[in-house]
Amino acid sequence: MHFYAYHGCFQEEQQIGTYFNVDVVLETDTSRAQLTDDISDTVSYLDVYQVIKREMMTPSHLLEHVGERVCSSILAEFPAIGAVSAKVSKMNPPLGGHLDSVTVVITKDRFQKN
Repeated sequence: MHFYAYHGCFQEEQQIGTYFNVDVVLETDTSRAQLTDDISDTVSYLDVYQVIKREMMTPSHLLEHVGERVCSSILAEFPAIGAVSAKVSKMNPPLGGHLDSVTVVITKDRFQKN
C-alpha cells in the first residue's frame, strides 16, 4: 500500500510530508472461505485497508509508533486475525545521503503480552 503522510521527527516532515509504503501480513484461518468462496467467511482486505489508511493519516514522530498502531488496530477490529505483521517504509528519508527507504517491521499476535 502506498500513502502520502506526515510522519517524522523533523518539523519539515510533519508539514511537507512524504511517501510511505506499508506491507501487512495477516494470520487467520481461511479454511472455510477456501471452500465457500464467500467473502463473509474471511477477513475483507478492503476493511483492513481502511484501518491501515486511518492509522497512516494520524501523524506520528516514529515509524515504530505507526507500525504499533496499525497492528494493534487490526487485532482490535478483526477478532478472526490471530497475528499481524506490519512493515512500514519511509521513502527517500531526509538523512543527509541517498537512501531509498528506511523500514520498521512490527509483529504482534493476539496472545502476546505487550
